[in-house]
Amino acid sequence: MTPPAPPSRLILGILCMTTAGVMFSGMGGIAKLLGETYSSLQVSWARAFVHLIFLGAVFLPRGGIAVLRSRRPGLQLFRAVMLTCSNLCFFYAVTFIPLAKAAAISMTAPLIVTLLAWPMLGERTTPLRLAAVMTGFLGVIVVIRPGGELFHWASFFVIGSATAYGVYQVLTRRVAPFDPPTTSALWAPLTGALGLLAVLPFVWISPAGPGDMALFFGCGALGATGHYFVARAFTYAPANLVSPFQYFQLLSAVVVGWAMFGNLPDAATWVGAGVIVVAGLWLGWAQRRR
Repeated sequence: MTPPAPPSRLILGILCMTTAGVMFSGMGGIAKLLGETYSSLQVSWARAFVHLIFLGAVFLPRGGIAVLRSRRPGLQLFRAVMLTCSNLCFFYAVTFIPLAKAAAISMTAPLIVTLLAWPMLGERTTPLRLAAVMTGFLGVIVVIRPGGELFHWASFFVIGSATAYGVYQVLTRRVAPFDPPTTSALWAPLTGALGLLAVLPFVWISPAGPGDMALFFGCGALGATGHYFVARAFTYAPANLVSPFQYFQLLSAVVVGWAMFGNLPDAATWVGAGVIVVAGLWLGWAQRRR
């Protein structure tokens, strides 16, 4: 049996996960700010391109171009396309709806993974876990309030983003036995950066100045660094201990949304977000018990 991690490493793992949440919220805030002037396609390309630069600077000097060699290239390509679609949908949605609302809906990704793991991975689920998933989606209904005065159609793009990210996570688990993590890490931003080049000439707007260029770079840098801190969190502490702290991203999204745009969630959004978080923690407890 693996000996338990010392308390100092557990705390470090928790700090890494919460730091990642802050960085992802900052990335979303910058994407929303840039979306007021630039196309979400251009913002998504910049996010993928800068992410690729970061990873390439780390991995290519060590292994060269050979790190891109995959034993399952079709699976890697599909996986990378799903991550690109997830980013596109989220960046487009936050142009229209508050960041905290989008963050709350995106917290359903672990619930979607549970639904997809059965048909895609053959992992049987249980009534308890299905109940947690249904509870989480009930929270989504409370947040988006379809048919109400505060309903916005862009909320469905966040659901699409969470679904695509759930597929991406399931495919990451499927490809893990065949390719090393470095290969998987590089395929995702490479596919996004190259794939979006096809549409970039039709939506491209030259950055207005150094400030906007810094925002584009910051969006990609925060995303890349956030993913790094998630990976570090899982090296310091068990997944079932640090995973619940991913919900700290919801609180940081509230702070970023208020600081940058003056938006604060209403009572219904808080209630719906709370239901989603409880469902996610319930699901994590059910998986740990199993």
